[in-house]
Amino acid sequence: MPAQRISIFPLPGAILFPGLHLPLHIFEPRYRALVTDALARDRRIGMIQPEKPEEGSPLFRIGCLGKIGEVEAKDDGGFDIVLEGESRFAIVRELDVTTQFRQVEAELIEDRLNQALSTIARADFEREARRFADAQGYSVDWGSIAQLDDETLIDGVSQIAPFDHASKQALLEADDLRSRCELLVQLMQFFGARDSDEDRVTLQ
Repeated sequence: MPAQRISIFPLPGAILFPGLHLPLHIFEPRYRALVTDALARDRRIGMIQPEKPEEGSPLFRIGCLGKIGEVEAKDDGGFDIVLEGESRFAIVRELDVTTQFRQVEAELIEDRLNQALSTIARADFEREARRFADAQGYSVDWGSIAQLDDETLIDGVSQIAPFDHASKQALLEADDLRSRCELLVQLMQFFGARDSDEDRVTLQ
């Protein structure tokens, strides 16, 4: 697939998966310019994490292209938008641009459609998710969870899970649904652990 130019929104801790939605509050001038430009063209923005939170930090290689669905212009010039995930992408190179926002040349990743887990893998995941939710004090509608297809469940939990940015990036970069599910279970076990002082473990 040929490389294409993508305007990017580098945001630590935020990942997007194809088929899922990510609400964003846009207030910085450069990202207001990014959204304004996207709305005037094809409504597409690339979500990607910087390796570090510092300005101008190198970017991780894998991100996700999203299309602006819902958009609300605010009185202060900002936007509330909902980004709809379309395709993961791999950066080829960052471009030298004059825009306020960064742009890259990237290739879209053709993920296999309608992936599914084995019955055992799905059951193992749900069991670990219950343990993790209980340990973290989360209230979860498990009846609704049971109705989700495997992709929506695993990618959805990966997107919202309270892991550090490196862990979330690893989930995004997983090659397929089975690999992502296995990593997610490992991360829930790790982050659900406590040390002798009962403090939650982190990977930071």
